[in-house]
Amino acid sequence: MTTIDIRSGSLVVALTRGEKVAGLLRDAAFPLTSVRSVEVVDDGLAAVRGLRAPGLGLPGRRMIGTWRGREGRTLVSVRRGRPALRVTLEGERYRRLLLDVDDATATAAALAAA
Repeated sequence: MTTIDIRSGSLVVALTRGEKVAGLLRDAAFPLTSVRSVEVVDDGLAAVRGLRAPGLGLPGRRMIGTWRGREGRTLVSVRRGRPALRVTLEGERYRRLLLDVDDATATAAALAAA
């Protein structure tokens, strides 16, 4: 499961080995100054927009990878039936992060406070 940490002024996204392989991704870090908004979405799968390139998409079950759309790239790691954290960034490689984390509400509050 994806974990998010706030360390020394950065938002650090740590992916599991399986997520890295399936989504052709790696761990990422973003400065907190680039975070524009943070919200919790009830259904992470329904919130995914755009075309997968590259990554893994199992319709209705799991999505991991990079999704590209009009608004830019989105780093995605979500699964069925779980809320997800949507983080909007500015000036970074990814425009959005859509991640299934253990406690999305608490993580969103911690990010908003930072």
